[in-house]
Parts: sequence; C-alpha cells; structure tokens
Amino acid sequence: MRRELESVLEAAESWSPEATLQWAFKRFGQRIAISSAFGAEGMVLIDMASRVQPDFRLFTVDTEFLFPETYHLMDHVEERYGVKIEKVYSLLSPEEQKRVHGAALWTRNPDQCCNLRKVEPLRRKLGELSAWITSIRRDQTAHRADARKIEWDAKFGLVKVNPLADWSSKDVWKYIHAHNVPYNPLHDRQYPSIGCTHCTRAVRPGEDPRAGRWWGFAKTECGLHVKDDLPIHVRTNGGISPELSRLVTILTADMPKDSA
Repeated sequence: MRRELESVLEAAESWSPEATLQWAFKRFGQRIAISSAFGAEGMVLIDMASRVQPDFRLFTVDTEFLFPETYHLMDHVEERYGVKIEKVYSLLSPEEQKRVHGAALWTRNPDQCCNLRKVEPLRRKLGELSAWITSIRRDQTAHRADARKIEWDAKFGLVKVNPLADWSSKDVWKYIHAHNVPYNPLHDRQYPSIGCTHCTRAVRPGEDPRAGRWWGFAKTECGLHVKDDLPIHVRTNGGISPELSRLVTILTADMPKDSA
C-alpha cells in the first residue's frame, strides 16, 4: 500500500493547478472548500476555481484585525465571482481577548494570538469538511518546502490540496496580469505578504518577502500550515496508518486522465 500511495502522490505532482482543482471538486463536491486570506496566490486560486467550478465554496478566517484594503477586496471577490465568502471568527471578540489575555497580546505572545484568532477558528471550520484547498507555495517558507499537491493533513484530520505548491511568485503574477485578476493594492506598496494590521509592515529593499510579518520575532507562520504529523513513511503497529490508508482510497478515486 505504501508503494501505491507514493505512486498516486507522484502522479498528482504532474497535474496543473486546474487539473488538481478539477479532481478535488469532482471527488469532494460541497465537502471541500478553498481557504483564502486573499493574497496574490489566493486570488489566482479563486480565479482558477471560478473557471473550473462556478459554485465552489470559499471561506476565510477573519481575525477582525485585517486591513481595510483586505475587506474591500473580499467585497470585490463576492461581486466579481458571485460567491459568498464563509467567514470564520475566533470565539473571543477583540474586546474579550483584551479582557482575558491583556492588551496587545500580539506584542507579547504572537503565537497565542494566532492560535486564538486563526488556528482554532480554522480547526472548527475544517471539522465541517472532508478536504480543504490552500494557495501555499513550497518556496514561501521552510515549513511549506515539502508540501505536496495532495496530502493528508494529520494536524486537522482531512485531505489538504495545494494546487500552486510548485509555482513561483513570478508564475503567480504572470497569471494575475494575464487574466486581469484583482489583487490587494497593498502589494503595490511593498507588502508581499499581508496578514493582520498589527503584525504586518511593508518590507524594505533586500528583505525576505515575509520579513514584514511578526517582525522582531523568530516567527514566519501563523500556524495554519505548520505540520505536527509523522513523515509519510512512518508505519503504525507494523502497517501503514489508518489515516494514510484512507488517503490511498481517496486518491485512487476519480483520477484525471489528462494531467496537462
């Protein structure tokens, strides 16, 4: 079964983003949704999905600390693509978080803040789904370097689809300009990576594209894509794990005939 799993995953690596989306929507229907923070990659994925599956599901984790430009773009997405964004929130309002954890938690413990406002809300949302689609790229951070186009997300217990895993930033912007895809105007003001207002700044010349996130801390991820699972080759009780067994069954169904 391990060899079968690896062969299926390798086959998926040759699929285009559109082919990956086609397979995902066909396999999971309304039990899969795109997760987006409406960065450049996210906008590419939304545009592609609209061409592949007009009634796709789209959700976002709204921390309630996003830039006005991000909220404006979300309104534009709903209008242009005819999709209703499913918004997910923390169980604590900003005021409640301040009362429980003190003012400006992000300046003292950004990991805890991200967990409260991003990770746990996402966990609740993913509990409704069988699979989720992300716009991560392997070259963005070390945590994303081994992302596969289709993989088992042991952290949240469902299938994770990363259609743009092998794309570069250049590929993303080429698509945006070729298809006139709307994007956050902050990108034109030296904000290559955009999150919450409190933890995002413009990058300086020569800085890493994610240097503007959580500056002053050794932190490059909010926690959504940080893996805490075992390597794919690890076996359980003398055999392959039940999670990977389920993934084999899922991946061998409805395989696209053409990966181009």
